[in-house]
Amino acid sequence: MCGIVGLFLKKSSLEPELGALFSEMLICMSSRGPDSAGLAVYRTAAPPGKLKVVLQHSDSNFDWSLVAAGLERQFREKPLFDVNSSHARFLLGADVQSIRDFLESNFPAVRVMSVGHRIEIMKETGSPEAVIKRFSVRKMAGSHAIGHTRMATESAVTTDGSHPFSTGVDLCLVHNGSLSNHNRLRQRLRRSGVRFYTQNDTEVAAGYFAWQLANGATLKQALHAGLIDLDGFYTFTIGTEDGFAVLRDPVACKPAVLGETDDYVAMASEYRSLANLPGIGRARLWEPEPGVIYNWSQNGA
Repeated sequence: MCGIVGLFLKKSSLEPELGALFSEMLICMSSRGPDSAGLAVYRTAAPPGKLKVVLQHSDSNFDWSLVAAGLERQFREKPLFDVNSSHARFLLGADVQSIRDFLESNFPAVRVMSVGHRIEIMKETGSPEAVIKRFSVRKMAGSHAIGHTRMATESAVTTDGSHPFSTGVDLCLVHNGSLSNHNRLRQRLRRSGVRFYTQNDTEVAAGYFAWQLANGATLKQALHAGLIDLDGFYTFTIGTEDGFAVLRDPVACKPAVLGETDDYVAMASEYRSLANLPGIGRARLWEPEPGVIYNWSQNGA
């Protein structure tokens, strides 16, 4: 079943409230996904020439200084890092693929959650409320966030299988539904150099959109192509560095609702996740149309 939510703030003055508002939205989707939860928060940008690299280890007592020392030897720079429960955020000047290659060879138990200038992904097993508390999400400031609560009906309850999935710089995706052609599409994308780390069909969708963007497509063009190449039923919410997008398949059997005011745009699988947002009584509310791309960005699009 699963639940997805998204919140995009139109006014920078509201950014200190993002974590508190978004946390309540995600917790409201607990009954749709009690097994695990995850979120991508778009926060203050990394310094010029640096990337934020968010990593995860199953042992919450893991010594992240070992990774820092290895990265320093490999890239000849001392990375700044901070730890948040089972995750650690590093600031690095290296390119994405070099970072991934080094970690896979030297720290195979460490998972890359996200890489980008602003994105920070946190996800773990446990109830949405427990995950929110674990990472102190209520205190986080930012411009926008997307999240997912998972009910693992066909696979194990693991952190790796949880959403969001990020396969590109500052790009991530959450998904309610199921893709019928993900195995064939995974093989096709692998031949084009795309790497996958789980068997989750949502990672295939994330990889597909990242591949489209890497080959010169705009986000709108990539999503239009997805309507042709992705078979199944789905509601996608896609996070980008400066905004987010929502897309339902042409049949649109998975639920979704959007609400927009002068202050924000909010999306959820069910209205109850929007009900406590300030000013929701004055919001324009609608159900996203099948096969129609909805996109908001900080440049006003």
